[in-house]
Amino acid sequence: MNKKEILEIRRQFTPENCAITRICGCYVDHEKEKKSELKKAFLSLPEEEAFKYFDIFRHTLSGTLGKNMINMEFPLEQELSGGTQEFLLKLRDSRLEDDLLVEEFYDKVIESYDYPENYYIILIHAVYDVPGKASDGEEMFDASDTVYEHLMCSICPVNLSKAGLSYNAHTNNIEDRIRDWVVDMPVKGFLFPAFTDRASNVHQVLYYSKKPEELSPDFISNVLGSEIPLSAGDQKTSFQAIVSDTLGTSCDYETIRNIHDNLNEMLEEAKEAPEPLELSRPDIKRLLERSGASEEQMSAFDREFEDVMGEQKTVLASNIASTRTFQIETPDVIVKVNPERSDLVETREIDGRRCLVIAIDDHLEVNGIEIHP
Repeated sequence: MNKKEILEIRRQFTPENCAITRICGCYVDHEKEKKSELKKAFLSLPEEEAFKYFDIFRHTLSGTLGKNMINMEFPLEQELSGGTQEFLLKLRDSRLEDDLLVEEFYDKVIESYDYPENYYIILIHAVYDVPGKASDGEEMFDASDTVYEHLMCSICPVNLSKAGLSYNAHTNNIEDRIRDWVVDMPVKGFLFPAFTDRASNVHQVLYYSKKPEELSPDFISNVLGSEIPLSAGDQKTSFQAIVSDTLGTSCDYETIRNIHDNLNEMLEEAKEAPEPLELSRPDIKRLLERSGASEEQMSAFDREFEDVMGEQKTVLASNIASTRTFQIETPDVIVKVNPERSDLVETREIDGRRCLVIAIDDHLEVNGIEIHP
């Protein structure tokens, strides 16, 4: 799924566009016991309650594509009889009206989701009548020929509200506030099937994780059956390892600065594209060559890429680039530079020592105090 497709589904989580038919929920305590369950037609919920659920569902499709939201494919064995894809399809086709299937789903989540506190599993079924599009891109709501039937799961922590004082209107007093168990915004979730080219794609699932570095591998493996991807942080670490091992002891400052500048230039050129920019082995190889890596250095690239990446064939440019800062670090000094002005810093040998030289044009400040020439 790309940004536009995700936004199209997010827009359905409003009272005007709501396509949700049924909602099921299971409140699980810290001992992994089911404490309470919900099974209802979504439109039967009170209006204020429905609004709060809409907010949860929109959060399940939020964040950065490739970091918080990850497209995952089912391995071939999971598409065979008895695989996770077949189970999810049965669950979807039941419209969440088969209590045994819903309970089996809860059990899979509880067994695989490692969370030490209370949480709330929310599962919805929705049927979206996909409007056709005219040649000018305008939606034609009376020309729908595709139905996107799907499930979405949101897993929300349930925490005790903070202690404090509150105003009691009945007694007209400031009193100790009653602490409630509050359902927070989701930390995990998924959309199945994926919505690709404005239609169902049963070969993919869109996975959500509030924290990109905490992907919950057991949940991905056992509930979704998908291959566990490299997190955004792991992609960056792997890229750094490939660059470091390829360039070896002849790795110099200018080459690394060029890699930084070229990556940011590639991201700028691709910022309007609906799909995030992916870099494969040939792309990374061209990036290093373009940045100044020598032919001798590049002779080790293919081996280093294979050793570090293994089965993972691509990385997202947004995950490996440093778009917010250009950082230079020594054991005692850290220099942070505007990423667009990395040209202000260079390395020189002065009096036999390797030095960083920073150009100062018209303003220098130390600990908030302006320094004059």
